[in-house]
Order: sequence, then structure tokens, then C-alpha cells
Amino acid sequence: MASTVTLPNSNLKFVSFSGDALPRQRAFGKVSLIATKSEISSARTSLLASVIAPTMTITKVAETSSALACVWREIQGCNNWENLVEPLDPLLRHEIIRYGVFVTACYKAFDFDTNSRRYLNCKYGKKNMFREVGLEESGYEVTKYIYATPDINIPVQSGTCCGRWIGYVAVSSDDQVRKLGRRDIVMTFRGTVTNPEWIANFMSSLTPARLDPHNPRPEVKVEAGFLSLYTSEESDCKFGLESCREQLLSEVSRLLNKYKGEEMSITLAGHSMGSSLALLLAYDIAELGLNRVHDSNQEIPVTVFSFGGPRVGNSSFKERCEELGVKVLRIVNVNDPITKMPGVVFNENFRVLGGVYELPWSCSCYAHVGVELPLDYFNMQDLSCVHDLETYISLLKCPKRVQIDQRRLGVNFLNRAKHLLLSAQNINMFPWRNATNNIVGNLVQSRKKGLDICSLTLTSGDTISCS
Repeated sequence: MASTVTLPNSNLKFVSFSGDALPRQRAFGKVSLIATKSEISSARTSLLASVIAPTMTITKVAETSSALACVWREIQGCNNWENLVEPLDPLLRHEIIRYGVFVTACYKAFDFDTNSRRYLNCKYGKKNMFREVGLEESGYEVTKYIYATPDINIPVQSGTCCGRWIGYVAVSSDDQVRKLGRRDIVMTFRGTVTNPEWIANFMSSLTPARLDPHNPRPEVKVEAGFLSLYTSEESDCKFGLESCREQLLSEVSRLLNKYKGEEMSITLAGHSMGSSLALLLAYDIAELGLNRVHDSNQEIPVTVFSFGGPRVGNSSFKERCEELGVKVLRIVNVNDPITKMPGVVFNENFRVLGGVYELPWSCSCYAHVGVELPLDYFNMQDLSCVHDLETYISLLKCPKRVQIDQRRLGVNFLNRAKHLLLSAQNINMFPWRNATNNIVGNLVQSRKKGLDICSLTLTSGDTISCS
């Protein structure tokens, strides 16, 4: 039975989910591409009808492939996801989940074992990584591992090397190109793990990015810790001989040159701190013009899928990203505190008085970039799950929703927590006493393995569970 949910927050546009979830198959069939605008619209209508149907046949999976191949620019945000976010387009939802799974590979492949010689690095080689994490049928090949270190002079967790595995670069295969409609270069980044990375997260001062040596643009400012993680080198280390930035830009340039003349896209995805690195890289690529096709006025689309990402820069950074055509889709749990930092007070909502007068400190206010896709999850028993990547993906996969009146819902995380504390007399209070420890210890990945059932606690007495 198809049903709908409207997610709460009076200041934001919220998503309505309708119909059943997309099929779990990731292998798309082949059909002829559709060229005209009317045919593209027809393909999308056909896709929506097939998704809502109770059964999914091979033919309908082929329709999904056909629709993606001919409307991939829309899915990548060429029109800022107009009419695709509310309600959430099934094809867009499928692609968000697909890129989210690429990010989860960073966590699955990351070595948390303190006794391992690969501690805080990837457990597998590039050729085997996708197979080891269950993505051997993804249609992509890993081409490079990325290492990063912030320029922070503190003792590290192991040895003298600060450079740690932060993510990877992958490119779609020839078969996948025919299904996607273009050659897709993907870069994914994990969230915070090491001590220096945690400290970098709290370096909330704004500093000029100055990534283009020919035009520094001092008014474009970003968070100092994220910039340090992106640009710092570790010359004495086996890993990270170049900065994270240099590794990424050289690999992007190599791949763009290798596949020159093909239809291409550059897709960046990250969770938490990784979202910040993804956005910095997207801005860097566009600012340097690496995505510009020589001898033409065309540009290769640069798109960021951000999962639970914090603010990265000031309003000038936001405006410059928009000028450069960087597309950002922010998937946000409205109860996730990380998405409200830095700039809890001084942010995009505090720079203009009465919607008319720009305040003197506006240049020092943080601002989110891109289009927001809000989700809603709150679990009294495990507060750290509000930031968990598996929670985000499970909310997107969850096919059954019910319509909830927004007036009955709390408007933010703190009000909802207060309401629950005051109204629920029989709640076990132990998790609240350990909330800080749980969040610090488990923000990157929840202890919960494979969240098959997602529970949306809306108000005291209103809980949605779906499997």
C-alpha cells in the first residue's frame, strides 16, 4: 500500500515519500536512449508507474536504466533538483542510496584493529576492496586511495605518521557507462576517526581558502580545520607524501585526460567530515577549471552528495560555489547536531536583519551550500544514531510512510528531547547520562550493524517503524 510522510520543520522544505521502494537490483538492462524532452518526461512517468507497482520485472528494471541514462544530468542537479526533492523522485532516491553505499565502503574497509599493521588504513588492496565490502557488482573500479592529515601538532594514535586513509577514487566501467549514460568519476570520503581529525572538526575559525593561485579571492573563507585536513602534507610518512588535495587533483586530472571526449560526470560523496572534504574538492575542481572541456563552452558536471555534513564556509564561499555551478544535495537528519555546526548562532539565518539589512558580521557567518533533503530520525535509546550513515540510508530505503500533521511535531532536536523527558515517566534515563560518550564514541558509525528496521520517533507516542 502506497503511503506518504511529510517531514517536520517549519523553516525548511520537506520531502514527501510515496510509493514502494525501488528494487534492490543494481544491474540495469539495456534499451535505446531517449533523446527528446517529451520522451524524457514520458520515461520518468513510466518509471514512476513501474516503481509503485507491486511487482518488478526485468523490463521495468530496464526502464529504470533507460530513464537514468537520458536524465542523468537532472539527477546530478543541473536544475538544482527542481521538482525532484518534494516529493522525492524514486530515481533520485535510488541514486542517493547508491552513492551512500559507496561511502559506507570507506567504513567497512577501514581498519579499526589497534593490533593490525594496517591500523587506521584500508584493510584491502585497490583491486580487492569492492569485492571484500560487497560491491563487486557495482560496475566501478577503484583507481586510487586517498590519505589525509591535518596540520595539528599533537600525539597521534599509532607511530609517528599522521596520514590516514580517508577515502578512494573510482571510475565506472565501460558496461556501466552504457547504463549510466556517461563515464562517472566518483570520490568518496569517510567521517572522523583519528584524534587529529576530531581536533580539526573543532577548529571553527574561518580562513581564506586561496585555492586558486591566480585569483586568491580572500573573501571566500572556509573552516580552518577542514582546510588543514585538505591541504596539509606529511612528508616524513609512507602515506600522504602529497597533501590530500594534491592526490585528488592529480588523479582527477589523469582520469579526465584518459577519458577525454567522452560524456562524463564528477560525483563526490561523503559522510560527516567527509562531506566537507567532498565540498572543498568540488569547489577546488571548479575554481581551477579542471571540469571545463577544452575547445568548447561545456563543463563536466560536478555534484556533491553530502550525508550529515556540517557547514564548510562563509556566505561568499556559498555564493562562489553557486557561480561555478557546483551542485550540492545535502541529505540531512533534522535531529543531527553535526549538520548545525559550525555556526550554530552565526549562520545564514543570522546575517540579514528583517530580510533586508545585511549585518556587519555577515562575512563571518557560516552558510550551508546547496539543496537540502531533510529526513527525520530520533531514538531515545541510542542518540548517536542520529548521525549514523546506516540510519541515513535506511531512512531513504524505508518504503512505508504515514502522513503526520506537522503541527504535532517538535521543531528541533532540543525541544523534542525536552518534551520526551517531561512526558515519558517510564523511560530508562541511563542512555541520557551517557549521551555525550555515545555521541563522541559512535558518531562516525553506530554500533548497530545492518539497520534493517528503521524507527522514526516523532513525538511521545508517535513512532513509525518499517521493515
